[in-house]
Amino acid sequence: MDNMQIYNLVRVVPKEAQKTIKGGRLSGFTDINAMWRIQKLTETFGPCGIGWKYTIEREWLEQGANGEIAAFMDILLYYKHGDDWSEGIPGTGGSSFVAKERNGLYTSDECYKMALTDAISVAAKAIGMGADVYWEKGRTKYDTPPQEEPKNQKEPTNPKEPEYFRCESCGKILKPYNDANGKSVPIRKHAEGSKAKFGHIYCLDCIQKFSEMANMSDAIMSQHEDAGDRV
Repeated sequence: MDNMQIYNLVRVVPKEAQKTIKGGRLSGFTDINAMWRIQKLTETFGPCGIGWKYTIEREWLEQGANGEIAAFMDILLYYKHGDDWSEGIPGTGGSSFVAKERNGLYTSDECYKMALTDAISVAAKAIGMGADVYWEKGRTKYDTPPQEEPKNQKEPTNPKEPEYFRCESCGKILKPYNDANGKSVPIRKHAEGSKAKFGHIYCLDCIQKFSEMANMSDAIMSQHEDAGDRV
């Protein structure tokens, strides 16, 4: 048997089954339609329960920060090749059971269903399912590519550190920019400076927003103090 036979059958994801995630920490990444995986498993091996199947090994909840609770699930995925069933392929999926949203905590009654969908995708990835989305010329598409910096101003690369940085407030990818003197500020230099000053990596927009909020707070306190002096 060609070792790459199954991998090559399931690696390509049609454009209509791909969706770019907008907003949040995963902004810019690619989401693969869950039903496409089911269709591809069925096309390749046969109907669920006959040509492929899964068993749920464990379900559990984990307490998170700020009252949030996450639901997790372990499964084993099996597929039939010829007359033989494969060994179980492990997959762990997760989803939010209690999530903190704008209007408060929200409890999901579909958390285990979504965790199962996630677990199937993780297990199916091991046989090459959707590989062309996850892998492109040796890099993972889920890793946002590093921003290109001006020529002759590239910084030394530390292989242990990521080649890009995200704002820890809004999730945006940091980009190089010019300072007040017109000099280019590399991404890494900005990230290290922000970390040293604020304890977190923030983009310019968030730094400006926080500064305006701080100035407003100082102005309000000053008004209160002036009013107190006049009493």
